[in-house]
Amino acid sequence: MKLTPKQKKFADEYIKTGNATQSAIEAGYSKKTARSVGSENLTKPDIFEYIAKRIEEIDKDKIAEQKEILEFMTRVMRRQEMEQVTNVLKKPVVLTVTGSGDDNTYEKIVNEEVLEVTEIAGSVGDAVRAADLLSKIIKPAKEETSFEEDRARKMKADADLAEKKVELLNGGSGEITINVKPFEEDM
Repeated sequence: MKLTPKQKKFADEYIKTGNATQSAIEAGYSKKTARSVGSENLTKPDIFEYIAKRIEEIDKDKIAEQKEILEFMTRVMRRQEMEQVTNVLKKPVVLTVTGSGDDNTYEKIVNEEVLEVTEIAGSVGDAVRAADLLSKIIKPAKEETSFEEDRARKMKADADLAEKKVELLNGGSGEITINVKPFEEDM
C-alpha cells in the first residue's frame, strides 16, 4: 500500500473529521474539486485500507484487552491499586493585628483550611468485589463441564423415566430399572 503524501494527509484528516471534502482541502487539493476528489479517494482500496488500519490502531489503544482487565482486577483484589483521598484540614494560624495606634497590637488565632491529598490502598469492599468477579471469570474448566454433564445426565434420566411410564401405561412389563450415579458436589 503506497500512498502519495497528499493521499496520506487526506486519510489522516478524514480520520480526525469524518468529512471527505474538508479533508481534501486540508490535504492540499483544490477547493473546486475537493468534494469529488474526497469522495473518489474514499473508494480507492489503498486509502480505504490505510484508514481502516489507522482506526483499528487508535481503537486498540483506547480499549482494554482481557489480559489488562484481569491484571487490573487482580491488583485491586490484592489492594495494590492506590486511591487519592482529599481531606480538608483546619490549621490554626496566628495573625498579628495592629490597631490605629502602635500600642494596639494583638494576636488573633484563625483556622485556615488546607487541602491534603493522601494515597491509600483500595478498600476491602473493592477487593472482595474484584475477587468475586475474578472467581466468576476464571473458572476451572472441570467445574463447567461437570455441571453440564450432571445436567445432561439428569435430562437423560428424566427422558428414560418418561419412556418407562409410557410403556407401563401401554401394558408393558412393569419392570423399571434405574441406574443412579451419585451427584458429586465439590465444596
